[in-house]
Amino acid sequence: MRILALIPARSGSKRLPGKNKKLLGGKPLITWSINSAKKIPEICDILVSTDDPIIARIAKRDGALVPWLRPKKLASDTAKSVNVALHAVDWYEKNRGNLDGLLLLQPTSPFRTKKRIRFALKKFSEDPKIPIVGVAKMHPHPLWSFKIKGNYGYPFFKGKAFCRRSQELPEAYGLDGSIYLCSVSHLKKTKSFLGSKIFPFVTHTFKEALEIDEIEDYKIAQKLLEKK
Repeated sequence: MRILALIPARSGSKRLPGKNKKLLGGKPLITWSINSAKKIPEICDILVSTDDPIIARIAKRDGALVPWLRPKKLASDTAKSVNVALHAVDWYEKNRGNLDGLLLLQPTSPFRTKKRIRFALKKFSEDPKIPIVGVAKMHPHPLWSFKIKGNYGYPFFKGKAFCRRSQELPEAYGLDGSIYLCSVSHLKKTKSFLGSKIFPFVTHTFKEALEIDEIEDYKIAQKLLEKK
């Protein structure tokens, strides 16, 4: 099985400028994801897709493959991750051989572990047709969410469920961004990491589920490291 680990790390970030090269525990954020994918037999390469020369240098130093700087059209705020992935897969298969799957590791999830990646790859090998997606429990429950129009709030979901106690509601999960794993054929056919059915790869700890998108998230990550 040949799996390409892809780490997308563009330079622009409005909420936390320079986040992918920001130091966390003395290491750039992107280094955490590169290290988590090293020395895993199924992973044939760790490719970093970036438009930032500094991130490219860091990634190469850490042993990742950086064959080009990402085209501008794929580095904008509106560029979709799936198009970034397809661009990387197309290049890789033309230059390094066919792939069975793509493992997307966002650098904003530094606390995912090598053990979890290995377990995800094991599940994938058992049924490559089903995409594997990292999820975590949602708090508060989505049935209690509102939309705001003018000065008033309205339930997103009407009906009795909105008024039920938390103990009576089914557990709900949302994407946590830690892992996306699917076959290359699925990616090319659907232009998506998801499908009509997925294997929900549940993240059970707050630390592993943490996504660093804003300064508050970064501060929480620093605190978590201090507790070691």
